Amino acid sequence: MDRIAIVNSSSFGKYFPEQLNRLKKIGPIEFFKFPSDIHPKELAETLKDYNYIIASVTPFFTKEFFENHPGVKLLTRHGIGYNNVDVTSATQHNCYVTIVEGIVEQDAVAENAIAHLMNSTRQLKCAAEAAENGEWKRRAEFMGYQIRHKTAGVIGFGNIGSRVGSILKEGFKCRLLAYDPYLSDELLREKGAIPVSLEELLRESDIISLNAFVNDKSYHLIKHEQIQQMKDHVMIVNTARGELVDDRAIIQAVIDRKIFSYGTDVVEGEPIDSSHPLFSSPFITVTPHTSAYTYECLEGMGEKCVSDCEKVAAGEVPLNLINKELIELVNQ
Repeated sequence: MDRIAIVNSSSFGKYFPEQLNRLKKIGPIEFFKFPSDIHPKELAETLKDYNYIIASVTPFFTKEFFENHPGVKLLTRHGIGYNNVDVTSATQHNCYVTIVEGIVEQDAVAENAIAHLMNSTRQLKCAAEAAENGEWKRRAEFMGYQIRHKTAGVIGFGNIGSRVGSILKEGFKCRLLAYDPYLSDELLREKGAIPVSLEELLRESDIISLNAFVNDKSYHLIKHEQIQQMKDHVMIVNTARGELVDDRAIIQAVIDRKIFSYGTDVVEGEPIDSSHPLFSSPFITVTPHTSAYTYECLEGMGEKCVSDCEKVAAGEVPLNLINKELIELVNQ
């Protein structure tokens, strides 16, 4: 009998129990919570009786995991990224790897980027705390900036970045710059942005939104050297990956007031606790990776994962397959 493991997800099935009922028609379901650094062999041993895995951003499903768990048929990500999955090894062991279509998360994540931006530009968190403490006379301390007519730079102009850009351009009449080494200048222009180099974007932007994925080239893309190229009092938001920035450099720049504010939904090494230096400044706002947490988005994400399981159980190929080469291997 097939079994389904739901791994490190705090939301799957919580708001849409009918999705769990559909999975139960395939086989028994079990929820698991693992530390992000669990040894892959231990992870494989614990999940050895489960053929379908609905996975969050952690833990890491490595080559050693698949070598020790050859029976897994499907690993479906409850999200749009798959950097925690060794896709090559999954393919070698006949395991489908799927992700949620980007369009499902597009509005939720983009709107959260704007929410972070608006909080940061107007110091809403600090002002609300002052009001709650009866410190209304402090209101003049909470000076901020308007977004309208600013120059906004979006790093990573794919599914979500382009939506952030359209909101800034159409909603706030911003001058929109985009840097994305994986897209042509022509395509960036078609999407409404002015294509620029990273250096130009850093130099000209009043607002910077990070929407890139992480690889060897983009790890710590923003560090001390890049920050020094920015305007004074630049506002930065990050709803992509914490690994895109060097936290120490960001914090120091906020202390020096080079950066006016930093709003982030993602942190390198998350989850973090209250002792983390990012919590040391009122001009830094951290949220616990909640960009996808809207009812609409979670319903769509859950629907995709359930559909993947149903298709594989029926002997069909799931949609939005990452390792498409597996189709040919299975049909040989």
